[in-house]
Amino acid sequence: MNENVKTATRAPVMEARGIHKAFGQVQALRGAEFKARAGEVTALIGDNGAGKSSLVKVLSGVYTADEGELLIDGKPVRPGSPQDVRAYGIETVYQDLALAGDLTPYENVFMGRELRRSGVLGMLGVVDRGRMRDRTEEVFDALNVRIKDHKGRVAALSGGQRQSVAIARAAMWASHLVMMDEPTAALGVAQTQSVLELIRRVADSGIGVILISHNMTDVLEVADSIQVLRLGTRVATFRRGEATVADLVKEMTSGKSAEVNS
Repeated sequence: MNENVKTATRAPVMEARGIHKAFGQVQALRGAEFKARAGEVTALIGDNGAGKSSLVKVLSGVYTADEGELLIDGKPVRPGSPQDVRAYGIETVYQDLALAGDLTPYENVFMGRELRRSGVLGMLGVVDRGRMRDRTEEVFDALNVRIKDHKGRVAALSGGQRQSVAIARAAMWASHLVMMDEPTAALGVAQTQSVLELIRRVADSGIGVILISHNMTDVLEVADSIQVLRLGTRVATFRRGEATVADLVKEMTSGKSAEVNS
């Protein structure tokens, strides 16, 4: 059995079945399907208006589906907020990164989850900066994130380095999945390649990655599975090596919801 077949038969860590979502008279999702597996990069693509953003917001808990089912580890769940989804070990890297420019990388990694000092100092709310810095450096080392000044402000970092901080933060807290919204947008060639390599390392660590991207070249380079949305419905699924840019564009612009599994 080849590797594509073996990984495609692995149970999904997250699955969406028959998702419908309407906004007034606008039907954004029409029975959309989606699957993501641990240790894989699953790309979600589609033209503008295909329903990508709506589906991702359902998966991340921002929206509640009107109809359909969301499963994590095969168990139906109905999250009511992004916090509910995070409790399942799923983190999201939004396009704006949600980083605080005046804070250091390690302060951003632990933002909202600060470690307290032991004893009375911890009871008084004193944070353990040394322990947070050491833990952040361990995560950066494991993912090969290279940032020279861990004590400097995030605002002083390059776009690629800021993206790396956001991805490393998500990978540190995720036990199941990391969702990434256009992680290479507005990056140069070298920075894009660095971020794609980081995405691959996150998946290789055993965490599933959901990649939303308009860049077909990036998608083909890094994704193990590519799922195509059109008019609120999944119209095609490809495994690594099965598609070209032309194939993806064809499905995005004229695909019909005839495909079934994968």
